[in-house]
Amino acid sequence: MSDVTEAPGVASHDGGLSLTIDELAQQTGMTVRNIRAHQSRGLLPPPEVRGRTGYYGPQHVARIDLIREMQGQGFNLEAIRRLVDAAPGSSEEPLRFLRAVAEPYTEDQPEVLSAQELAERWGSKDTGLLERAVKLGLLKPLGDGSFEDVTPRLTRAGKELERLGIPPETAMQLAGKIRKHADGVARAYVDLFVQEVWKPFEADGAPEERWPEVRDALERLRPLAADTLLAIFGVAMADASEQAFGREIERLQRRPRKQKS
Repeated sequence: MSDVTEAPGVASHDGGLSLTIDELAQQTGMTVRNIRAHQSRGLLPPPEVRGRTGYYGPQHVARIDLIREMQGQGFNLEAIRRLVDAAPGSSEEPLRFLRAVAEPYTEDQPEVLSAQELAERWGSKDTGLLERAVKLGLLKPLGDGSFEDVTPRLTRAGKELERLGIPPETAMQLAGKIRKHADGVARAYVDLFVQEVWKPFEADGAPEERWPEVRDALERLRPLAADTLLAIFGVAMADASEQAFGREIERLQRRPRKQKS
């Protein structure tokens, strides 16, 4: 696009506003260089060229917003490109589906904290804890020495464990074990959606009119997955507690009693 001249934003042939690449960069808060990099990766469709000027429309703004949302949820640019390529079409429905994919699965509002604030919350300055939390996806580095705590609820739970006498290092180890099990549960639900909803949709040629149906199925899966997991966990926790404390009480009963002096 280096040989295309820039001109002030004008109305497109369909009445929508057309923006030059400089105006698009200003409106979206991106650099011209990053916009062109997105185009070269296939993340953005090419502009409409009239004369020697390239014009960008609302669909480009929406795509950039979508890319940012998906990056915020941990998708890298290559994964986003593959998802965009898998959702062709001129309507907004494929973009709405991808936006639903990028939405968080929790209503917990993230918090931005410095490393010092995290150390105060955890009661530990061990940098290994910070690295472990980032690796588990519990914290996202923001590049300025601060971190986004994506699960403040979990941080509060860790604080409660500390009050029970459980050190933060042990709590982080527990979080790692739970993450492994959670990954398996998440894959089971995603595989279920892919096999039972997405693949039949794809086999039918991904018709435009069925995109809302597929998006609705994905959105309905969210509370179903959470409710089912919580219900089964309740049963599992009760069984595990009964078995463990049953053994502990039996062991306690077998211990010789101390004689009172």
